[in-house]
Amino acid sequence: MPHDTDDHDLGFAHDLPRLIGRRGMLGLLGGVGLTMVTQPAVAADCVAVPWETAGPFPADGTNRRSGEVVNALTQAGVIREDIRPSFNGLTPTADGVPVTLDITLSDAASCGALSGHAIYLWHCDAAGRYSMYDLPDANFLRGVGVSDAQGRVRVQTILPGCYPGRWPHIHFEVFESAEAAVTGRATILTSQIALPEDICAAVYEEDPRYAASTRSFPRISLTRDGIFRNNSEAEIAQQTPVMEGTVRDGYRGAMTIPLAL
Repeated sequence: MPHDTDDHDLGFAHDLPRLIGRRGMLGLLGGVGLTMVTQPAVAADCVAVPWETAGPFPADGTNRRSGEVVNALTQAGVIREDIRPSFNGLTPTADGVPVTLDITLSDAASCGALSGHAIYLWHCDAAGRYSMYDLPDANFLRGVGVSDAQGRVRVQTILPGCYPGRWPHIHFEVFESAEAAVTGRATILTSQIALPEDICAAVYEEDPRYAASTRSFPRISLTRDGIFRNNSEAEIAQQTPVMEGTVRDGYRGAMTIPLAL
């Protein structure tokens, strides 16, 4: 597969001005023709989400694979709501229990909405593999959304699998604007979303696509996870979406991500 570098002359940086000019910022993700799911009350209110590691597989231009820069953020089509398919000419699609997640970005100091901010999300597939690294011919489960006037972004994805040593999670980086989200160096928050225990347990038990998770999940907990174990209960509550649904029909969830600006 081609590898993008900072001097790549097409892709995200090339398409962004045209996308904004044609549709407006709200149309980039979740703003035009979409009704956001009514958000249930979250367990915490404007508790700043702590910084976490981006991990070894961000594909945001800050690291390399086999000596080459890996950057999904410069690829055409990275701004999208449904991150299950691959994009920019690649064809694999991630298979798993569907999840629709509504995220609200806010200022932790005022609880006010942060509009026009970009959030890049990525996570492993049902088998615990990361695209562009474990699966070099796929770039699924990666995408950028831009918050609307209410600070909201919608993402359609699958429930991540659980691999050894980590609680099920979703990585993300927040940027001040879509224009800033061309590399991971301009992030104003790098953190992770913790998935609810009851949802993960049900999916891993009932869905055979998550067979590997049935071995890893019983051996890990939030208090033993190397990332989440240092966070307070209030921070963990803020990092965990409220979700509802079934293994058969999929899940819908909502959460607020307050930033300490």
